[in-house]
Amino acid sequence: MKIDPIHQFNIEPLFTLGHIGNHTIAFTNSSLYMLVAVAIISILMLASGTQLVPGRLQSVAEISYEFVASTIRSTAGAEGMKFFPLIFSLFMFICVSNLVGIIPYTFTVSSHLIVTVGLALLVFFTVLIYGVAKNGLKFFSIFVPHGVPGYILPLVMFIEILSFFLRPVSHSIRLFANMLAGHIALKVFAGFVAMLGFSLGAIGWVGGVLPLALTIALYALEILVAFLQAYVFAILTCIYLNDAIHPGH
Repeated sequence: MKIDPIHQFNIEPLFTLGHIGNHTIAFTNSSLYMLVAVAIISILMLASGTQLVPGRLQSVAEISYEFVASTIRSTAGAEGMKFFPLIFSLFMFICVSNLVGIIPYTFTVSSHLIVTVGLALLVFFTVLIYGVAKNGLKFFSIFVPHGVPGYILPLVMFIEILSFFLRPVSHSIRLFANMLAGHIALKVFAGFVAMLGFSLGAIGWVGGVLPLALTIALYALEILVAFLQAYVFAILTCIYLNDAIHPGH
């Protein structure tokens, strides 16, 4: 029995929307699951209600709101709340799409680098444009740390500038790599259990108890990772935005 852990990441066109030159514009499974994530978030936010005693949906919506709001205040200050819609949207989209992708036979949007790079570049250019617009040339003081001796200042500035422009790389690869590796591990363990059962019969199913237990534990870990990766992406966004709001601090 062949185990193909990469097949789950294939982007498949569902129908064609049109053509631009020789390029086909198609609606893919990735597009579908992006819409599914947006639909789930919309239902959660719009159908939760505003009751004095919150129900389940309203409780989840309020907890999500307070969680993101407290994250912003603790990292970017009260002024960072002006970016709440952006950070909340990023957190919820990544979290929901990650959790949906854990369901067997679904598709994980954030397992593709092009998606995570797009989100990371959105954050990068928001920080850069807002930082320059709000602070002018003072924004570039983030490349000149206070108290650095003059003889090593050029080297430190080079490192700071390089790290700034590499932010989208680390920001995107962290999310992509974690989701990709976790799903590959799940598929390999699950496929190993099935392979034992189909190839060795009853003995294989008995021998597959331990791999099955590991698969269940790994599945539970992936649920945690799905949330943690959304949180890490959101808190890094807050930290980067703090540089634009309070340069030099």
